[in-house]
Amino acid sequence: MKVKIYLYTRFERFWHWAQALLIIFLMLTGFEVHGSCRIFGYAAACRWHNLAGITLLGLSAFAVFWHLTTGQWRHYQPSFYNLRNIVGHYLIGIMRGERHPFHKSQERKLNPLQALSYLFLKVFLLPVQLLSGLLYYYYNDWVSWGVTARLDGVAYLHTAMAFALLLFLVVHVYLTTTGGTLLSYTRSMFTGWEEVED
Repeated sequence: MKVKIYLYTRFERFWHWAQALLIIFLMLTGFEVHGSCRIFGYAAACRWHNLAGITLLGLSAFAVFWHLTTGQWRHYQPSFYNLRNIVGHYLIGIMRGERHPFHKSQERKLNPLQALSYLFLKVFLLPVQLLSGLLYYYYNDWVSWGVTARLDGVAYLHTAMAFALLLFLVVHVYLTTTGGTLLSYTRSMFTGWEEVED
């Protein structure tokens, strides 16, 4: 039997969609800066990319504060319980129509694989991306800071993290289609309510 529970607060939904839009916008402007596409023009793409990066940095700082003060950080605690079955479900079980081996609750919104993935995203991927972007932006100040890194190394790292984020985004969007209906997980990120197994 399925029941509807309120899983995602107003701030979580705002943060989720704002972060998603900023990351997609950063990818578009970043790829334009690299010459992979033409949308805004090089100069405008640089300006918009920098502004969006600073905005994402501010949003991330506020989100960290919110997670720590509300206790919501607990949902990202890594757990290896039932991890093998969850990975097996995504690789094979989902194709066989098997039920998901994890059931969401207000105490545990993320399954162990999601928790590990989001922890990696929040503790490594996004911080490295933001720090490498800031280093790249403040290249002219490196001498006064005593930074001896190579600019091309920072640029390659920033680009590699962008491709890792793109991969995360593609997998994330795919997994949103694996709910009860094609759009049920997406709908819950707009309303906050999700149908879960009782």
